[in-house]
Amino acid sequence: MTETDWQRLEEAARSACAHAYCPYSRFPVGAAVLTTDGSIATGCNVENASSGLTVCAERNAIGRAVADGAKSIVAVAVYTPTPQPVAPCGACRQVIAEFGPDVKIRSLCAGPGRAEHTLDELLPHSFRLPGQP
Repeated sequence: MTETDWQRLEEAARSACAHAYCPYSRFPVGAAVLTTDGSIATGCNVENASSGLTVCAERNAIGRAVADGAKSIVAVAVYTPTPQPVAPCGACRQVIAEFGPDVKIRSLCAGPGRAEHTLDELLPHSFRLPGQP
């Protein structure tokens, strides 16, 4: 991952955040994933009155990447317009593990803060089927 790759991902995540549908939480999130072929897919959170049907930005971005033909991802950028960076939730971490077990995750915010993690740091014992990478 080059810093140029990160800059592209960060810009895409910020742009995606502008499209978030979050009338209940008022907590917009944008995400961008970099696939192994160098493509970027974006997503935003889409809430629902039935909270359990809400879909996070990270999972929307991964779903979009898969719909476009990707089978794996190498990096995820998550943007929230907050003073401090926010890491992906547990459900998103598990979905990230499905498509990028060695992925790097960068969280960015409206302030100057950045947080960068490996998936193993955020989800050290992710669920994987036998024989799965």
